Order: sequence, then structure tokens, then C-alpha cells
Amino acid sequence: MEGDNVSLSQGNYRWVGERLYSFWKFSRPHTIIGTSLSVVGLCSLALAESGTGFSQFRLWQLLGALGACLAGNVYIVGLNQLEDVEIDKVNKPHLPVAAGEFSFQQGQLIVAVAGSLALLLALLGWPFLLATVGVSLAIGTAYSLPPVRLKRFPFWASFCIFTVRGVIVNLGLFLYFAGGGAIPPEVWALTLFVLGFTLAIAIFKDIPDMEGDRLYNITTFTIKLGAKTVLNLGRWVLTVCYLGVALAGVFWLQGINPVFLGVTHLLALGLMWWRSLKVDLEDKAAVAQFYQFIWKLFFLEYLIFPAGCF
Repeated sequence: MEGDNVSLSQGNYRWVGERLYSFWKFSRPHTIIGTSLSVVGLCSLALAESGTGFSQFRLWQLLGALGACLAGNVYIVGLNQLEDVEIDKVNKPHLPVAAGEFSFQQGQLIVAVAGSLALLLALLGWPFLLATVGVSLAIGTAYSLPPVRLKRFPFWASFCIFTVRGVIVNLGLFLYFAGGGAIPPEVWALTLFVLGFTLAIAIFKDIPDMEGDRLYNITTFTIKLGAKTVLNLGRWVLTVCYLGVALAGVFWLQGINPVFLGVTHLLALGLMWWRSLKVDLEDKAAVAQFYQFIWKLFFLEYLIFPAGCF
């Protein structure tokens, strides 16, 4: 009897672990990490710009924004999976709904709870947080949900991604953490950089998904222009972003360390080119790995840019 109880307990732990891992995949970990670092990075930037440092730090404010943005993240990526189940069976068969780890109804429940939680937490914050989360959810819904479903159109699909990640998140969260006021040049510089970077992400993201997108008539830049052209376009967009920030640190931004900013961004640029020249566009796994590498560079920006402002 005791052995049966131990086996049952182990089975329950295993089931819970499998559910949690499926939820982790459902939340699209690279976007969760990117969202978390953007919240923390913008909080740090607001503290650096305030001139008071961590003496004015409010943990509840950071945790509220983090909770609302992460819940909103799960809502947006989850809704996209629910609308793309058949496409994901071709492009991303490991995702939980496509793989049958979650039923469609379970996915709907997660999305509904995440969206509601995001709005509730945002309501508890200042108006800037509610505006940031609310507009992001609205654009994320328009991106995936019929009849609008903007992801069908290359320009509007890219517009949704770089508008949310590039403009709304950076400006909205900074104003939330700073309590309003004027937006300093450093925040505009970061916003422009991330705007260009997320445009590159929006361009790169469809390269490994050509097969399923073509099968289900999803028009992307990769299908229209070809994988090699899109790779080159994305590389040059990132090159302009990195060089632009390095030059801005020398000629425009007064409240930042220009040497630190220049060296770190030129190193990141060189690493991006080195990694991109090794990509085999015929190897779907290699292309997907390069796409994840681009996300790692995105994560890095929210660490090095605020560090240069202190």
C-alpha cells in the first residue's frame, strides 16, 4: 500500500511537471525573457534618469508592471497559437496545442485568464501602465484574431510587432516608472534602436516558417522576397541600429558613457555578422537557432543600455 502511494505521488509530481513545462512552451520563453528584461531595463533607465538612483526605487511598482506585462505576453502569444493550430502542426509541431499537450479549450482558458489578469494588474497601476498594456493587447488581438488578422499581410504583421515592442513598451513603461514628464533623449535613442531591432525580428521570424505559411496562404516577406534577401535585409537593419546607437553616444547623448556604449554595440554588431554568415538557409533548424540568437542580442540591449546610463 505504501509503495502504491509513493508511485501515485511520483506520478502526480510528474504530471504537474509536464503541465508546467507545457505552459512554459505555450508562453513562448524567448518572448517572456524579452518582456521581463524590457520591464527591468526601463525601470533601471528611469532610475538613472531621475538622478536619485535606487533611493526612490519602489518594488511594488516594478512587480506590478512585470506581472501585467507577462500576463499580457501570455495572452498575445497564446491567442496566436489558438488561431494557428494547423499552421503550427507544420511549422512548430512542438507547441503545446499543436502537439496535443493542451486541448484547444484549455488553451482558450489560459488565454482568457492571462488577458483578464493583465488588465486587472494594469488597472491597479498608474494610467501609463494601463495604456501600455491595453494598447498592446488590442494590437496583439488584431494581429491574430479574424476577421482582422493582420498577420496575413507582411507590412501590417511587422507593424504590429515593432509598434508594441519598439514604441509602446519603451515609452509607456518609462513614463509609468518615471511618473510622467518629458521623455529624455536616452529613452528616445533606446526606443529608436528597439524599433529597428524589432523590425529585424519581424523580418527574420518568418524565414524558418516558409513551409507552413505557404501551405496556408500566409503572405510574408520571406515568401515574397526569398530567404536570402530577407536575411540580408535584416542584417543591414541591425547594422544601422548598432552603428546609430554607437554614434549617438558620441554626438547626441549627454547622460551616457560613450565609450561603454560604443564598444558594447560594436562587439554585438560584429558577433551578429559572424553568426549570420554561418547560417545555412536550407537547414530549418539552423535558421531557427539564428532567430533565437537574434532574440539573445535583443535581451542584451536591455542590460547594456541602462548600464551605460548609470
